[in-house]
Amino acid sequence: MTRATEETPESSASASAPTRDVLTRVLLVDDDTGLCASLERLLRLEGFAVDLAHTEPDGVARTLTGDYALVVLDVMLPGGDGRLALRKIRAQSDVPVIMLTARGDESDRIAGLEAGADDYLPKPFNARELVARMRAVLKRRLPQPPQPAIVAIGDLAIHPLTRRVLKEEAEVALTGAEFDILLLLVKAAGKVVSRDEIAEVCLGRPVGPFDRSVDNHISNLRKKLGLCHGETERIRSARGAGYIYTGQPDAL
Repeated sequence: MTRATEETPESSASASAPTRDVLTRVLLVDDDTGLCASLERLLRLEGFAVDLAHTEPDGVARTLTGDYALVVLDVMLPGGDGRLALRKIRAQSDVPVIMLTARGDESDRIAGLEAGADDYLPKPFNARELVARMRAVLKRRLPQPPQPAIVAIGDLAIHPLTRRVLKEEAEVALTGAEFDILLLLVKAAGKVVSRDEIAEVCLGRPVGPFDRSVDNHISNLRKKLGLCHGETERIRSARGAGYIYTGQPDAL
């Protein structure tokens, strides 16, 4: 049975611990009841209201009630796996989702991001890191400074206010992290944006040398957006430096 690597207080946080507001209500979907209990205590101390689900059907049903600001979803679940659950969720909701995956299983992490996860964390993990990632994902959903109505570049029309992307007038479904990365790259079109800057601005956290989060999100963007007008690669790698969006926006 997998455990978070950081011990959490046992009795100081009860189920009746006060919460700050509905925006902090989260759902943990994991069949490891011991891990859930440990995380629930810590998250309540951190000001979150927490509900638990232990199967794929229950997790999907609870998520789709619209009661949660964020969902933490394990890949391995009885009654169906977490990737299937995420696809069902994404068909009806854009609620932020953080996936929990087996350590070292990059295929699970890539599959989770491709299915629409906002972030992932391999087990076993430090519980405090999960809290930090949750806050980073939630922060991205806070109201942002005024944005231009449309940023047009090549065959794309990016709508920052509604967070929509149209490619030749056909909508492209992006996760929250993918949208933020695309907009950051487009605003800096023609210039290299480092992996560290992308992680700090769009994921709300630094990345280590072996963390492939940014690279996986970029890979997903390339697959979803394809070539510009079917001819030109739109996001290029700058070896050892970061990524660059080719072309120049028509409006900012």
